[in-house]
Amino acid sequence: MITRLWKWFWQPSARFAWGGIFFVGGFAGIVFFGGLNAAMDYTNKMEFCISCHEMRTTVYEEYKKTAHYQNASGVRAICSDCHVPKDWTAKLIRKVKATKELYHKLVGTIGTPEKFEAKRLEMAKNVWTSMKASDSRECRNCHSYQAMAFHKQSRRGAKEMREAFEKGETCIECHKGIAHKKPVDPDDEDED
Repeated sequence: MITRLWKWFWQPSARFAWGGIFFVGGFAGIVFFGGLNAAMDYTNKMEFCISCHEMRTTVYEEYKKTAHYQNASGVRAICSDCHVPKDWTAKLIRKVKATKELYHKLVGTIGTPEKFEAKRLEMAKNVWTSMKASDSRECRNCHSYQAMAFHKQSRRGAKEMREAFEKGETCIECHKGIAHKKPVDPDDEDED
């Protein structure tokens, strides 16, 4: 039985042996997925994110003034830590959605500081909506209610964090503008 299966696997079909077809197909799949994974890793690097002037001269400069960039512990969160999921499938979906951003880069939707500022609120709302829908998944890669030392927080901060935890709120509901300038939303009643 095994001998017959082995012969069938390696005997020529119309042009190729099944074994050769599987081998070549498997190799092509490995090369494709390896290349795809390498491309996703490359596009997650800070250098890639700030390679366009729209990001380098705006949100990157804002980010450099935050605790996500420099802090007492020396832990730095980069763009992809906050904007790209770690899970491979969710990361792939995010990268496919990012093709819309590439289109807008090519047509110059935010190509000048004025255009960027005009679109800032819309872009921020898109990020906030996505983060709320994922229960601030990327924030939770580093932050967790269970690991918080509430006694080291201000009284007000500790109280608000506990209340948010009990209500099941997600990080972005309170922490908009944590790493970038928060745009003014004329429709936001809670705006400070």
